[in-house]
Amino acid sequence: GPEGDGNGNSRSQPPQGTHLNGWRGPTEPCEQTPPITSGPDKGSQVTVEIHHEDTSPQLIKRLSLGRGSQRLRGHDNKGFQKTEAPRPPGAKDLHAYPWDKSSLKSMPVDLQQLEKLDAYALKVNVKNSVEELVKALLKQARTDLEKVRAIWMWICHHIEYDVVGYHNKSQLSSKPRDVLQMGKSICEGYAELFEHMCSLAGIQCKKLSGHAKGHGYKTGQTFTGDSDHAWNAVYLEGRWHLLDSTWGSGSVDDSFTKFTHRYNEFYFLTHPALFINNHFPDNSNWQLLKPTLTLKEFENNMLHNSNFYMLGLLATHPETPIIQTVNGKASVSVDCRPGTLFMFKLKGTDEHGLMTLKKHGMELDIYPQKTGRHKLEIFAKPSKAEASDDVYKCVVEYVVECESVDKAMRFPKELHQPVGPSWFSERHGFLRPSQRQPVLHTNDGRCSLTFTLSKDISVLTSLHTDGSSLMEDMGRRHVLQIHRRNQIELKVHLPHAGNFVLKIYSKKKSDPGNYDYIFNYLIRCMNTEVKWPAFPQSYSKWLQDYEILEPL
Repeated sequence: GPEGDGNGNSRSQPPQGTHLNGWRGPTEPCEQTPPITSGPDKGSQVTVEIHHEDTSPQLIKRLSLGRGSQRLRGHDNKGFQKTEAPRPPGAKDLHAYPWDKSSLKSMPVDLQQLEKLDAYALKVNVKNSVEELVKALLKQARTDLEKVRAIWMWICHHIEYDVVGYHNKSQLSSKPRDVLQMGKSICEGYAELFEHMCSLAGIQCKKLSGHAKGHGYKTGQTFTGDSDHAWNAVYLEGRWHLLDSTWGSGSVDDSFTKFTHRYNEFYFLTHPALFINNHFPDNSNWQLLKPTLTLKEFENNMLHNSNFYMLGLLATHPETPIIQTVNGKASVSVDCRPGTLFMFKLKGTDEHGLMTLKKHGMELDIYPQKTGRHKLEIFAKPSKAEASDDVYKCVVEYVVECESVDKAMRFPKELHQPVGPSWFSERHGFLRPSQRQPVLHTNDGRCSLTFTLSKDISVLTSLHTDGSSLMEDMGRRHVLQIHRRNQIELKVHLPHAGNFVLKIYSKKKSDPGNYDYIFNYLIRCMNTEVKWPAFPQSYSKWLQDYEILEPL
């Protein structure tokens, strides 16, 4: 069923009639059948060649007779044109694997141009017959792409996933008429309704089945037995394209009891090299990929969900979902387009890692403090988000297998992710940091950082460590600010050895309000003899361009 939701669907019904699912047929290379006559073409001869599944698809034109001869549209559906029977995929349908990072879709789609059609399709409210529904939807659709789009939008917004039926499949019908009447179904019904509506609209469409990394999928699991999901291929502008209207319509909660309509554009004409990420068809020709992947490769590949690509992320390293720590440490990085913010959770907390933001992604070092298998989740959001998108979405999951713990890499509770300077601190006016790395090591308990301030800002700093050795006001007094024109120097004197967090806040000088937290550093000192007193107390009359020389 649904994405991240609904694995383990019923076996597809055995094909009725001669619906050659996977193009299976007699073992003879070719078989002559009597001519078929249908509708207005009475008397025209159609030769049907049925070939063995293993023969190479591009060389042979075949014709599949869908359930009886209902595919050969004629007098039985008044007012609808004939649909040719689907041809199997050939060389011109294939896309290169791995993904070339160009487009999320397998053909150019101008979503803005489709907005009016989308709005029209959502409003169509015809439930008495599939034929009437298709007629109504096609009123505003001219091109084949527009016809498929109208059908897609309608199904994604009007059919809901049947969580009850999923648990009790014997009562369930996937027949298009029943799905329309009930307004709900499982993936099988979505795919059959899609196929039927397309054939009424004169578009070649095929229902595909296979394995999906959907609801209940566990990182690194294997797939055995019957397929558990169904989706479609549609034939547009001379090529086959893939879509999944079940996953386009929404998602199911973890307990698999409640479906939420949440439209997902990603699964409309998805680029095959991305679709293979979580859809593995029974017949590998329908991967539409060159080269095709094996089931083993599919199982071992990283699962990037639709959020990953919709947020403009490009790749993760390592490429395998299960990582082993080396000397208590594991490293992960993500490549993306500029301006993406990240966070992570290891077993539900972000205390055991060091994440740094890079212009084109992020880097993360993980130091689990317990041995065993831990779930690592990585979240992302655009930094310039509209309010509605201003939440972190999970984009990728790893399992970290930890054999030994590095106790030295325990971080103070006050440490905030990401650590160190980045494009984010630059955007807030802290340019040219003298210390670019997130962790500062000092042997004598002193360190100094300088920045060029690009804006007219006031800066506030504080020093923190675990335990009660530094109360808040003292934490401020162990950092001294020195301003020289648009440069600021921060001098830090540590009160003792240990791990410290230097937090940096700022506000516009003209703003009366509070300071905003911007970024922080981790400062480490192992020398137990270190014992610096606080800097002299300064008061509000001390002006920014004063500088205290000695004693400090």
